[in-house]
Amino acid sequence: MFMKESKVLAFSTALLVLFAGAALYALSVGQEVSSLQITDANGKPAAIPFIGSKVVSIFYNDADAADINDQLADAIKAKKFPEAKYKGMGIANLADSKAPNFVIRKVIQGKIKKYNTTILTDSERKVAKLWGLGDCNNTSVFILIGVDKKVKYVKKGAIRGEEITTIIN
Repeated sequence: MFMKESKVLAFSTALLVLFAGAALYALSVGQEVSSLQITDANGKPAAIPFIGSKVVSIFYNDADAADINDQLADAIKAKKFPEAKYKGMGIANLADSKAPNFVIRKVIQGKIKKYNTTILTDSERKVAKLWGLGDCNNTSVFILIGVDKKVKYVKKGAIRGEEITTIIN
């Protein structure tokens, strides 16, 4: 009986350490971030631009859930922040998408031309891993980074109503 309880206790302790360790690496408000090397819409190496020189908003989206935060994106666009101080962009999480990467890249290339925007791609979950975003399958993560490179806001999932007002003001 004692042996069984010891194994349960050891297993429980291991789980606690695992989850506590994972929580230590979760991206949070106030945390400083650095640019990462990922890829552009053509699959060529590209760094996340403007971190440290402008306020940057990033929509890190699974391509299968790319429209989750369109309400927030529309509200930010309507606010017309000055380009000299602000840059919004998207990063497509290709690793969790069901569609082939070449198909998603083609769609992204069209959106870049149509909307004159920056959309990078992450086929290896680098952003999720290195910034501690956790499982980003079928969701969107919105990250707002200040000129000081510190996270001002981060949320996984849909952002609506008062949260949108808080972000854009």
